[in-house]
Amino acid sequence: MKKIIILIGNYGSGKTEIALNLAINAASEGKRAQLIDLDRINDYFRMSDQVKLIDEKKISLVSPTFAGAALTQTNMPAQVSSAFDGDWDLVVFDVGGDPAGALSLARYHQDFAGLGPGQLEVYDIINTRRPMSETPVGILKLKDELEGFARQKITGFVHNSNLQVLASADDLREGYDTVREASIKSGIPVVYTAGKKDCLDAFLSDEGRDFIYIGTPLPLELYMQRSWDTFSGGINRNFRT
Repeated sequence: MKKIIILIGNYGSGKTEIALNLAINAASEGKRAQLIDLDRINDYFRMSDQVKLIDEKKISLVSPTFAGAALTQTNMPAQVSSAFDGDWDLVVFDVGGDPAGALSLARYHQDFAGLGPGQLEVYDIINTRRPMSETPVGILKLKDELEGFARQKITGFVHNSNLQVLASADDLREGYDTVREASIKSGIPVVYTAGKKDCLDAFLSDEGRDFIYIGTPLPLELYMQRSWDTFSGGINRNFRT
């Protein structure tokens, strides 16, 4: 049965990294996977920067910035329809972390409504190191806003607290209580806790936490790291000139 996962959340929460990891994990298991890039506001972490990797993994990519595919905002809807018409095992939608990004998803509301029971999951990626996601109140306020724009109900939280290149197990430790409280208040389960393998392993080695609020551990390969390094390097060079 085809599974469609929508990833929404705050800007910089790590949606693209998680989308890539989920699709690549599925492809490594011999599943037919597709990535739909609806993140139109983030110029530094783009799916299209990883075209070669995605192609090597035999994953289909639909993106407005897909290099060489002449794919524009005008013909995006026709391409996105392949998510519903194609014979995929897993389709992952990476949605921009703002109202405009969520609205871009809403236009496919009827297509999602036509899916069978259990085919659709909508995951809110939570990085408590990002503004507006630092407290349970902030997380739930943003959740309500994104649900309204996207016309989709969130079915699960993904805890992905990190500080990019400075990420450590402490990010997950400090974010755990915040995500746990947001889960308790909303009734939305924590389906994954994600992070670099070393950080995740250190966090999981601690005792005294309830795995109900950890979910399935999701070790992440940082495929998007190069884009951040390139962008940062460009800034540094500009300051030196």
